[in-house]
Amino acid sequence: MNYRAVETAGEYVARLETGADWRGEIEALADEVEADAAWFTALGAVQDAELWFYDQTTCEYEPIAFDEPLEVASCVGNVSWLENERFAHTHAVLSGPDGTAYAGHLNEATVWAGEVYMRVFEDGLERAYDETTELDLWL
Repeated sequence: MNYRAVETAGEYVARLETGADWRGEIEALADEVEADAAWFTALGAVQDAELWFYDQTTCEYEPIAFDEPLEVASCVGNVSWLENERFAHTHAVLSGPDGTAYAGHLNEATVWAGEVYMRVFEDGLERAYDETTELDLWL
């Protein structure tokens, strides 16, 4: 296990803009507050979405697209540097009108309404390629 202590540099709440990209809004907040590393939670609703499921056998993401309004029952993730940009690694649980839940890595979604809480850490974190999982993970 690789771990380290972190100190909080600031905490922020924000409203995501209707019609914007969900993950893009979180990354824009991270840019605005100069968050080189952060943890966030969010909730709200989206007009459409694309979740990704990571197949551990093929080590590839498989997209699951939704072209319908969904509730964001839960959204959690972190911000760190990836390829010289702030990247919001985002997972979400989305629900349909009958309560069916869908979950995975949130690649993109169009905001209907959203609120986010972000806790920024003093020191930045970077991602690097991990040979075992073939993912970009925290160093």
